[in-house]
Amino acid sequence: MVAIKTQQAAAFLKAPPQATSAVLFYGSDPGLVSERAQHLAKLIAARENPQGEILRLDDTNLDEDSGRLAIELQTRPMFSGRKIVRAIAGRRISAQLLKPILQDGPLEGFLIVEAANLKTDDALRRLFEERADAAAIGCYPDQQADLDGLIQSVLEPYGAKLENDARSLLLSRLGADRALSRAEIEKLALFAYGRPIITVDDVEAIVGDAADLALERIAEAAALGRSTNAVTDYGRALGSGENAQVIILIIQRYFLKLHRVRSDMDNGSTIDDALRMLRPPLHFKQRDAFAAQVRSWTRQSLDQALTRISETALTARRTSALEDVLAERLILALSAIAAGHQGAARRR
Repeated sequence: MVAIKTQQAAAFLKAPPQATSAVLFYGSDPGLVSERAQHLAKLIAARENPQGEILRLDDTNLDEDSGRLAIELQTRPMFSGRKIVRAIAGRRISAQLLKPILQDGPLEGFLIVEAANLKTDDALRRLFEERADAAAIGCYPDQQADLDGLIQSVLEPYGAKLENDARSLLLSRLGADRALSRAEIEKLALFAYGRPIITVDDVEAIVGDAADLALERIAEAAALGRSTNAVTDYGRALGSGENAQVIILIIQRYFLKLHRVRSDMDNGSTIDDALRMLRPPLHFKQRDAFAAQVRSWTRQSLDQALTRISETALTARRTSALEDVLAERLILALSAIAAGHQGAARRR
């Protein structure tokens, strides 16, 4: 049985045992799940001679070819090292699919599975914990010591240091999601570039609350018409203890930002000028996706979306027993509107 404890994860990821051929990353921090999966995939690929090939598969790939995952893991490439397959757990990529693959002798490839938070008796988690050649690693929100290390590793190349009060404030706004925490620290470093000391005012000006930013990904996916991503992130948020009504409010805030930028553009501003006026400013990695959403949504459709969001928020407060379902329906409705805009744009 190989269940890697939280304090053992760093050592395992630095030097995974040679006998290990499958690793499951799961937990309530999807950013950390993804970061660790990426790190391990690169490490295993580099360990091969010649270097291994990294593939990413999800349910959509298996919809087209149900046997592809097994084929990739059981085939040895002729001109490269072993294949490292990063698979996203879902309706197809599940314990039921993976069990016969793992039990059918040693894998030619290396399997990395990324999943949401799993209970101790979950079939997928048990499958990896009960095999000697596999491992399961829980990924949960960073503690202060983890965040201190992350801050140090990101800021060090910039030669910048934090005032004590600035560090305390920054720590209070990080931790909900590793990827978002890293992005916020990078954004702060770029904002204060050239100055040796980062102040409280710098943190106040540029760093958002990481918990809210993690939930904003649900709204972002919905606004792009990516219903599967939006619903998956929503399920992860609920699984980590977030409240559906809070998520509805985050979605409302996000669509209000879209509405503001779209309105500024309709009144004659360029999109660059409208985006620069947002406070707090967007992270540079969010900018392109947000700009694409602004262009695809009309002022009228955003008015309709905000009305739908307000009505859902009111209904959820009145009937809290249904809030989870109401929020999911809202996410699907917004995704459908966005997908409709994209379809119309392609037909023009």
